[in-house]
Amino acid sequence: MLFITRVSTDCIAENKGKLLVVRRNIPPFRGKYCFPGGHLKFNESVEECVVRETYEETGVKVEPKEILGVYSKKNRDPRGHIVSIVFVCKPINNRVKSSFEGEAEWMDVKLLKNIDMAFDHKRILEDYLKWKRRRQTFWSGKDG
Repeated sequence: MLFITRVSTDCIAENKGKLLVVRRNIPPFRGKYCFPGGHLKFNESVEECVVRETYEETGVKVEPKEILGVYSKKNRDPRGHIVSIVFVCKPINNRVKSSFEGEAEWMDVKLLKNIDMAFDHKRILEDYLKWKRRRQTFWSGKDG
């Protein structure tokens, strides 16, 4: 049996106290919210990946500013072992459009904190809120 680890990126973009999220239309986690992101293509940098995936899923162009962290726990995604580099990005535009993958929106951080999220994105949200106060980097095995 062949086991493959995939690399992905996720985007945290904030605008006026709201975070860019996608309510998934596809499995896994259909109907749950997550941060925009996706898998790295061959010969693509992680920075290019986060910009491309965020735009494809939400219509929002972003500029990566910081790395929030790297998330690699083996059970974070039911499709297999997926390592995600999460970027804090600056939104270039704010108008969202949805895709076949899900409905994009800007959601108030206070509301998002009380919503069950897909994958390990609740942990990523918690790490982001800590990052805003302390500007430290996170990863799966690190206790905040």
